[in-house]
Amino acid sequence: MTSWRRRFAFIVVLLAGIAVLLGTPGPARAAEPKVRVELLSEVASIVPGETFWLALRQEIAPGWHTYWMNPGDSGEPPRIEWSLPKGFTAGDFVWPPPERIAVGPAMTYGYSNGVVLPVAVTAPRDLVPGTRLALRGQASWIVCEKICIPEEAPLALTLPVGAGPAQLDAASAPLIAAARRSVPAPSPWPASFTATSDTVTLTVAARGLAADRVAEVWFYPARWGAIEQAAPQRVSISPDAVTLAVARGPLPEAVSAPIDGVLVVAERLDASVSRQAFTVRAEPRALDGGANALSILRALVLALAGGVVLNLMPCVLPVLSMKAFGLVQHASERPAALRLHGITYTAGVLASFAVVAGVLLALRAGGEQLGWGFQLQSPVFVTLLALVLFAVALSLSGVIVIGSRWSGAGQALASRAGYAGSFFTGALATVAATPCTAPFMGVAVGYAVTQPWLTALLVFEALGLGLALPFLLLTLAPAWRRLLPAPGPWMTRVQQLLAFPLYASVAWLVWVVSQQAGSPGVAAALAGLVLIAFAAWLHGLVRDSARLKRRVTSVIALALVVAAVALGAIASPGSAARTAGSAATKSDGWEPFSPARLAQLRAAGTPVFVNITAAWCLTCLVNERVALRTPAVEDVFARKGVVMLKADWTRRDPVITQVLGTFGRNGVPLYLLYPAGGATREPAVLPQILSERILIDATKEVL
Repeated sequence: MTSWRRRFAFIVVLLAGIAVLLGTPGPARAAEPKVRVELLSEVASIVPGETFWLALRQEIAPGWHTYWMNPGDSGEPPRIEWSLPKGFTAGDFVWPPPERIAVGPAMTYGYSNGVVLPVAVTAPRDLVPGTRLALRGQASWIVCEKICIPEEAPLALTLPVGAGPAQLDAASAPLIAAARRSVPAPSPWPASFTATSDTVTLTVAARGLAADRVAEVWFYPARWGAIEQAAPQRVSISPDAVTLAVARGPLPEAVSAPIDGVLVVAERLDASVSRQAFTVRAEPRALDGGANALSILRALVLALAGGVVLNLMPCVLPVLSMKAFGLVQHASERPAALRLHGITYTAGVLASFAVVAGVLLALRAGGEQLGWGFQLQSPVFVTLLALVLFAVALSLSGVIVIGSRWSGAGQALASRAGYAGSFFTGALATVAATPCTAPFMGVAVGYAVTQPWLTALLVFEALGLGLALPFLLLTLAPAWRRLLPAPGPWMTRVQQLLAFPLYASVAWLVWVVSQQAGSPGVAAALAGLVLIAFAAWLHGLVRDSARLKRRVTSVIALALVVAAVALGAIASPGSAARTAGSAATKSDGWEPFSPARLAQLRAAGTPVFVNITAAWCLTCLVNERVALRTPAVEDVFARKGVVMLKADWTRRDPVITQVLGTFGRNGVPLYLLYPAGGATREPAVLPQILSERILIDATKEVL
């Protein structure tokens, strides 16, 4: 937040406090609201199972104003905390275009005189016709003139349940219909933007606008931080596009993701002016020249560093057993062969990163809200990964012999696993790395997903190269081999020992399935593991038998493997698991995250800690054990009055994905510490690797 904005927010809060303390006494004056509210319904009766529109109507005193969904440089949007009958669900407000309200050096967006804010409500199907239902809520808002006053009021409306088609309410339906007509329509034109250190330039491919007829063009961003609200918007109109250039805002990460907002175009038509409003989603567009080259170079360096550090993350450590054994296994080979194994392993990592990145970018281009580690949000994929790691662990334990065997104690390696094994190890290391986000990596990946596909692919490949680099360097400089003892029984023991980190990974993945798919998913995963183990036993049982017997047994073993994979594929989301997870979150001091709850706490001036996490993110789990759940941190949070919100990204959640994108991130973990004092203060973004000291120091500094 810029210094003038801090000063302005302080002045607003100070004036509001003075108004409360020094205002004219007397119950009549104190009870006199600046905004009168009413709950409207477009229908006179409720039809079971159908969606209808309610609306918050605000009648605002002359000279005062309330706020839009992005209030600008101060203020808070109106909210309703609903108390609806069981089974009813309410959406968010749909917002008519706001007015620009300049206050000193600041710019706010809001409404004066009055506004109607519609909200869609869906009724359950099991309503009984003839009954009357009370729809209640508590509305809260901030109203400002020279001072700002928080106000609230209860809302109530009783409607009957009808047996036939819904009948419109004669008084309220026209008001709600007019408000809905004024809501911005989706833009028919694509939009993009470029950002420098000083300016954001928005380009909307609006064809057919005549410059001599356009009276005004203004862009209202949906979120604060991307542009300076009070800065002039320099407009240029060509036959093919409208371009707006405006000073860049104080939140750097706000321009690393698409910028949403409302574009208002006012055209002169004879003696009148016609205003049209469109919702716009402007995608980041690469800059030309040196500035873009520097941004790409920075992202590549961060991605390379993040990939190297990724080797030390807990999700990659189990696969290090395979990498370590590969080094030991190939240590006796010629230097040229050892180098080729390193190159092949690196190729496996890079190829796998290209596949993961390609799928991620393609799905995002199709409108999916996905991030780094998206495949682990599927219980089916997690189950299949557990089966693969279990099979690899059985191989290291000697239950399955794939492509090589030990000739005996003290004997040299008789046959080697080959380069396909090195390639496969690289691919598996990539898959295992996706649950983690290392330092430096979050910014690089967040940047990559906003860039053209070639730039994005380069960043992901730099990340993969960083992951492969330590292993590659060891194979290119094999002097370390002199430190190893002569081949012997110790190699078999090391091989068997290194299987146990993989068994631990399998146990963890089954636990992740329990969080995603409940007990049915766990049952499917465990049954699949039993089938894999039985297939491995059959394979070993007939390894030295006659050819026909080996072939028949191999077919049976293959059928068991197929059955195990099929069982994994039936793992499906379990509502019981999700419900249990939410209950557990509340019981241990954490509340489930929602934007509405966060906004409510911030409006009340409450400090908030947001933990964006996932069950499949080992870094997240380690941070919880070593930092977030320690008595010292819990004591500091309790003394400072910090409310803890947990955003669970274990399964796909577009809302959480959007929050990550707001802060230039594309994966978990992300830790946000919102200070006390209202929504005008921006959160502190904490490191991805936490310690007890980091949390305590950050809390003392911010609060």
